[in-house]
Amino acid sequence: MKSMMAAFAVVFAAAPALLGQTPVNTSLGDVQGPHPFNVRDLVMMDRVSDPQLSPDGRWAAFTVRRTDYAANRGITAIYVLDLDGTAAPVQVVDKAAQPRWAPDGHHLYYMAAADGVEQLWRVDLGGATGLDPAGHAAPTQVSRTPLDLNTFKLSPDGSHVLLSYEVDTDCPTLTCTAQRIAARAADKASGTTYDRLFVRHWDAWATGRRNQLYIAAIDASGQIPAEPTLLSKGIDGDVPSEPFGDESEFSFSPDGKTVYFGVRIAGTTEPWSTNFDVYRVPADGSSPPNDLTSANKAWDAYPVPAPDGKTLYYLSMKTPGFESDRFRIMAMDLSTGQSREIDPSWDRSAGSLTISLDGKTLYASVDDNGEHPIFAIDAATGKATRIVGDGTVSGYSLAHGRILFARDDLKHPSDLYTIDAAAISARAQQVTHFNADALANAKEGDWEFFTFKGWTGELVQGYVVKPVGYEPGKTYPVAFLIHGGPQGAWDNGWSYRWNPQTYAGQGFAVVAINFHGSTGYGQAFTNSISGDWGGKPLEDLKLGWAATLGKYPFLDGRRACALGASYGGYMTYWMAGVWNGPWKCLVDHDGVFDTRAMYYDTDELWFEERENGGTQYEHPENYEKFNPLDHVAQWRVPMLIVHSNQDFRIPINQGMGAFTALQRRGIPSEFLTFPDEDHWVLKPHNSVQWHDAVNAWLAKWTAKDAGRTASR
Repeated sequence: MKSMMAAFAVVFAAAPALLGQTPVNTSLGDVQGPHPFNVRDLVMMDRVSDPQLSPDGRWAAFTVRRTDYAANRGITAIYVLDLDGTAAPVQVVDKAAQPRWAPDGHHLYYMAAADGVEQLWRVDLGGATGLDPAGHAAPTQVSRTPLDLNTFKLSPDGSHVLLSYEVDTDCPTLTCTAQRIAARAADKASGTTYDRLFVRHWDAWATGRRNQLYIAAIDASGQIPAEPTLLSKGIDGDVPSEPFGDESEFSFSPDGKTVYFGVRIAGTTEPWSTNFDVYRVPADGSSPPNDLTSANKAWDAYPVPAPDGKTLYYLSMKTPGFESDRFRIMAMDLSTGQSREIDPSWDRSAGSLTISLDGKTLYASVDDNGEHPIFAIDAATGKATRIVGDGTVSGYSLAHGRILFARDDLKHPSDLYTIDAAAISARAQQVTHFNADALANAKEGDWEFFTFKGWTGELVQGYVVKPVGYEPGKTYPVAFLIHGGPQGAWDNGWSYRWNPQTYAGQGFAVVAINFHGSTGYGQAFTNSISGDWGGKPLEDLKLGWAATLGKYPFLDGRRACALGASYGGYMTYWMAGVWNGPWKCLVDHDGVFDTRAMYYDTDELWFEERENGGTQYEHPENYEKFNPLDHVAQWRVPMLIVHSNQDFRIPINQGMGAFTALQRRGIPSEFLTFPDEDHWVLKPHNSVQWHDAVNAWLAKWTAKDAGRTASR
């Protein structure tokens, strides 16, 4: 289940009419001069991501997503920047994504549509005398396949490319799958019969097709054949995984003769299994894939071969059926098949694994005490050293002794930075400054981390954000945020969904607590929430609320609202029945209302079974232990519920059930739903509508004369 706000531009009625629609502005307009940060600033920010270094470490390729508000969508372009020069970044391709350098350092491959089908392209940025992104040649279409390309990866010498397509696995060609899709679309009968789960996953109904891994040679003219060679023969699983997998799940050996990939074999157990394995297959497809990690029944993935080709590094969990176990860095001797953990004592979960050219240092980004930095890990000893400090690193690239990374924090959206990979104490240099003008005018709230003694006296961390225009001696209403996951955290990072600066811009102080179950504080801390959803986390939230009121006198505890999404939404429903005293209002986004029904409604059953100690029919008492539905009789606080129709992780009937309970009990309540959104609200107009609705709800119930005085 792994997620606020804007100017009061829209005034809402206290109780929208049945089947009515919450009003929303249709134009953002230009806000001139200094003003408090709001959702209109948020949705129009340029989103910098996917940094990629050229092989010589001089050039940065990256993407920037801008918002076309009139078209209600984001448009992504590819930029190139000379890191050793003074010129501004140059846009080389529009409406494209996933830039990847060829080994020659002159060609840039990427993905873009051609006649409505996602294809592989490349652009030549210059000749032998040097790159000239501004004067680049016209792009060349590399692939002409009948199906959308999911993702790709170039071989070390640039002669071949790995490609992922969603296909019917019994089809011998991509064309066969395309023909079946066309025939299905033309069929006037719309019914679909399923004989196994998943029936639907995240936000899509199952089609029976699988992401499969292919390889193709790039010929002298820069083209690949329309029918590439299948490598994942006999694999009933997705490469990369659904719904958020990418090319980090497969890789080439240094000599390009072998391909490694991670996959979960589906069969009939896919919804309750996290048993991913790492496979090896010849790059020419001459024999079927071989499972290298079959002995471990938990998650093995993200293979990274050492430069000498003798060792395969990968990430591995120990606990089957658990998606939030610690990802350990493993090293497999490819000659013997024996694996070892690099450092069993490093109590952090690694991600985004890469390796230095000499093979001596691994790099990984991890959650760490409210930050998400990069660590350098000695491949021989496992010693981990934090090399990039504050903020959240959302992507990075390593080449020629330099690291290029995208970093954001609670006051800044993502920009690009560089650092010398060998200079541990070196200061990062910022190399892009997107959104600088917008941020100069959009005033934000200052913030700080704090700690307090939580459950059983253990130290717990959170942060407080001051409202824009904060004045000492004054008090301010509070937005009390509850994070999702539940194995997640409120980090020092920027968000386009739950951004505390959108509250601060409306004059609210923000309190956010990383309760037991949060990531970045050690695996035992993360594990402690399983089987205790309404216990330790609630205790931490109570103690954290009391601690902040004692520490920060500008918090008006009599004018506070609690808000949460996903697990945070579950906790909001739980608090509505067992801890509603402090709150003037509640906001629940895509939360779990009935833990019993949730087991049968959701898509990924492994999560429910891990968190509740087994299936619902075998352990019904576990599912009832902290069920918000059982405490509806104690509900009293006005609540806004937001739940979208395409959310298959926590289906919409959970939100509708809670709204029914509120209405039947006569509690002031509203229900906002989006027919075209999933677990997140992503479209620009929907995001503005979401924020306006939430802001209006908070403003209504935290006004000084609103409702009865709540207890502190």
